[in-house]
Amino acid sequence: MLSLLLLITAIGCGMLGKRTCGSDIEWVDFLKINSITYNQNHDGTKEVSAEQLGEKVGEIKYMLNGHACTNYKSANGDAAFLSIGTDVYALKGYNSNFRVVANNRVYEVSDNPNAKTIGDLMDIEGKVKAVGLESGRDGSLIGYFSQDAAMDFSKEILPLPLVGFNEVYKKIKNETGIFLRLFLKDGTSFRMVYYPDANAFANGGALGTHKLKLLVTSQRADIKAAAGL
Repeated sequence: MLSLLLLITAIGCGMLGKRTCGSDIEWVDFLKINSITYNQNHDGTKEVSAEQLGEKVGEIKYMLNGHACTNYKSANGDAAFLSIGTDVYALKGYNSNFRVVANNRVYEVSDNPNAKTIGDLMDIEGKVKAVGLESGRDGSLIGYFSQDAAMDFSKEILPLPLVGFNEVYKKIKNETGIFLRLFLKDGTSFRMVYYPDANAFANGGALGTHKLKLLVTSQRADIKAAAGL
């Protein structure tokens, strides 16, 4: 009987191989270091060279894929797909609270409990080259904000207080977001999702200003008109 109980416990704890969770889990490609969660920026960055690596900021201690179930709460050193022992580095030119590198791939902050504003969350001050409007259907680029509008946008979002995505979600309900892409001076980019009726950004969970709402909606209208949409 004792042997049977130990066997059941071993299976439940995943000691005999993969944890049995009852269904396949599709993990987001994330890692968590120093209480900050990062998601891989797979569509706006390229493979990082050795010359771009900064100091080591952490190491992966647990891989969730194939080992953890959906009720698992992530901890420092966790990653969805990175192997145990994978080193995590700062990316030269950026604060490691915003971007880090693992396996030559860029991981970008999705949650930082210490960040109070968009500027705290994203190290982009003075680094934005352009702002683009993407299709909500396929993510393709439709057009760009004017240069003045892009610079105004990049400055206006930095002081926005973070209220958390849960608070933003209460406001957006079933609203369709506007896909914006911020192009940085080093050739990388990332997407921001803006909800005009709620006047809110999904990234970090932030509420916009009246000026931002007018800026985004007017630029969107001009870009779509120029594209014949």
